Amino acid sequence: MLLSELVAASGEVAATRSRLKKRERLAACLNAALPEERALVVNYLSGTLPQGKIGLGPALISKLSPGQGSEPSSVELLELDQIFNTIAATRGAGSGKARQETLTQLYARLSEDEGRFVSRLVLGELRQGALEGVLIEALADATELPADDLRRAVMLAGDPAPVAVAAWTDGLAGLEQFQLELFKPVKPMLAQPADDMPGALDALGEAALETKLDGARVQIHRDGSHVEFYSRQLNPVTESLPEIAAMVADLPLESGIFDGEVLALRDDGRPLPFQVTMRRFGRRLNVAEMTEKIPLRLFVFDCLMLNGDSLLDEPLSQRIKAMEDALPASLRVNRLISSNAEEATRFLTDALTAGHEGVMAKSLTAPYMAGSRGADWLKIKQAHTLDLVVLAAEWGSGRRKGKLSNLHLGARDDESGDFVMLGKTFKGLTDRLLAWQTERLLTLQTHAEGHVVFVKPELVVEIAFSDVQTSPQYPAGMALRFARVKRYRKDKTPQEADTLATVQLIHQAAGQAAD
Repeated sequence: MLLSELVAASGEVAATRSRLKKRERLAACLNAALPEERALVVNYLSGTLPQGKIGLGPALISKLSPGQGSEPSSVELLELDQIFNTIAATRGAGSGKARQETLTQLYARLSEDEGRFVSRLVLGELRQGALEGVLIEALADATELPADDLRRAVMLAGDPAPVAVAAWTDGLAGLEQFQLELFKPVKPMLAQPADDMPGALDALGEAALETKLDGARVQIHRDGSHVEFYSRQLNPVTESLPEIAAMVADLPLESGIFDGEVLALRDDGRPLPFQVTMRRFGRRLNVAEMTEKIPLRLFVFDCLMLNGDSLLDEPLSQRIKAMEDALPASLRVNRLISSNAEEATRFLTDALTAGHEGVMAKSLTAPYMAGSRGADWLKIKQAHTLDLVVLAAEWGSGRRKGKLSNLHLGARDDESGDFVMLGKTFKGLTDRLLAWQTERLLTLQTHAEGHVVFVKPELVVEIAFSDVQTSPQYPAGMALRFARVKRYRKDKTPQEADTLATVQLIHQAAGQAAD
C-alpha cells in the first residue's frame, strides 16, 4: 500500500463526524492492505509509530519540508517502516546528522499531505478521529468477527496491531492466543459518572462501594519475588515505587495481578493533593530522596489473577473474595457492600469528610472489561467534575498580561472523535500554573486569531462546575456554569476525556430536576 493511500484515508476519517462513515472508510483501508502491511496500517491509523521514540524531536522535524507539493509520492508503507527502523538503529557519534540526512531524503519524496502526516506520526501528535473504539469496530467489519471478541483481545494485548494480524490470519482461533499473562499489562476498566448515590444504586442494585482515591492508577504483577508496576498507560513504573514493590514482594502469595492506586498521605492519614502524588509517580531521578520526602501508600481494589488463575470473567464479588484471601486489609481499599441508599450516602459523606474525591459504585456481577463500556462502574463525587481538553487559550490582561489564561474547553464527541467546545474559564489558576500552562500551550500552538491561541487538543484538564445550562453560544448547545480549573490530568490522554454524551446526561438531569 502506498503511503498516499493511507494518508487519504486518514484525512477522510478526520473530515467526517459520522461514526458509521469512519468505520466504513477504515474498514476499506484495512481490507486494501497486504497481509504484511496490516500491523503497520493499524498502528499508523491509531497514531502509533511501532519503533516508539526514535530521537526525532520538533526542532529537527520543523526543518524538513516535503518536496513534491500536492503530488502523491511512490513511497510504500513497508519502505517507510524500514526507513524508521534505520533511524531507530542509528546510534553513536554523528547519529544526529545521519538521522537528519535520512529524513531529508525521505521528505524530498513526500507530498505536503504526506509530510504533515509523517511529522505528526513521528511526534506522537496524530489526531485523526480514528479512536481505538472506532478502529476496533472497523476491524470487526473488515474481518467479519464479533467486535466484543476483538475488544477483549485488544484489552489483553494492550495493542490493536497484533490483534488485527491474528484476526485476519486465523479468525476467532487467532484471538485465543491473547490471554491474561503475568508481566503483560492489560488495559484498565474505567468508570462513568453518576449524579448521586441513590441514582447509582437504582442502576446497580446491591453494589460494592469503595472510597474514590485521588491517586495514580497502577496495575501490580507479582510472581514469586518478582514484582512489576504498570501505569494507566501500561508503562512500567516499578523503579519509581521501590518501597511499595518491596512490600508487595514480601506478601505470602505465589502470584497475582491486581488493580489499585498509589497516593501520598499526610501524617494524619488524609490524602495530599494529586500533584504531590505525581511528583513521585513515574520519577526516575533522585528516587531514594523523593521516597523519603513523599512516601506513597498502595490501595488495591481488584484482583485480575491469583496463583495462575485468571479472574477476568468472574463477577466482581468473586474477585473481591480472592483479593481478601490474598491481601491484608491494610492494602485494600475501604469498601462497603450495600443496596441501602441511606447507608451508602453515609459512606459517601465519610469519604468526603476524610478528604477523598468521593465513592466508586460497582456492579457485583460484572466481569472485568477494559474501558468504560456500559455502566458497571460508576463514580460519585461531591461536585460535578469533567475531564475536558484544552482547545485554545486567550492572552490575559492586567496581572495576567503575558500569560495564556482564559481556556477554551471541549468534550470528546464519541461519534466523530472530534472535540466540541463547551465554554471557557480562567478561574482556579495559580500563578505557578499560569506560567506552566502558557509555556506548555505555546508548544502546542497551531495558529492564532487575534488574542486567541489555538492549540492541538492534547492537554486534559479536570474542570469543576455547578451545572450545565443550555447555551446557543457554543457548538454543543450547552455551557458549563461557574467552571473552574481543578487540575491538569497529565496521566490522561485526550481519548480518555469525558464525552459529549456524558455532558448531555448531566444537562438532562438538571432539566428534569428543574421540572
